[in-house]
Amino acid sequence: MTDAVSSLWTALKQSLRQAFPQLVELEPGGSLTMDLGSDGWLYELTPDGRVLCQYGIAMDDVMALMSDGTPEDLGTDEVAKQAKYFIQPAVSKYRQVLLQSGFFEQNEMNDEFVAVTFERPVDFANPAAVQSLTAWCVRTIGTV
Repeated sequence: MTDAVSSLWTALKQSLRQAFPQLVELEPGGSLTMDLGSDGWLYELTPDGRVLCQYGIAMDDVMALMSDGTPEDLGTDEVAKQAKYFIQPAVSKYRQVLLQSGFFEQNEMNDEFVAVTFERPVDFANPAAVQSLTAWCVRTIGTV
């Protein structure tokens, strides 16, 4: 990060935290995150200028739901397929409005979770627009 971008990021973090005190920085210099309501959506603002609205489920949670408390040897592909099935109703609820608002959709999967992420670039030089987009995410996806 250049010094100019770094100072813009620092100033933006301070102003956003005043407007949205629920934003947390999990590691120094890292992203700002917050839950978007109680439905499980996550908001994230990254230091490289992206806003993410993400919904996902932990693979362990899916395995627990599938096995009904009994240990089974389930394949990762089968668990991931079921995870996508579990998250689709929540994602479908907001997909259209997020895509119409300039976000693009990505799927993420690893050994720990399956998630659908809606991403949109932002310009740190326009903190009012970032704050407005953050407020829109809070109003549209969940109440904090």
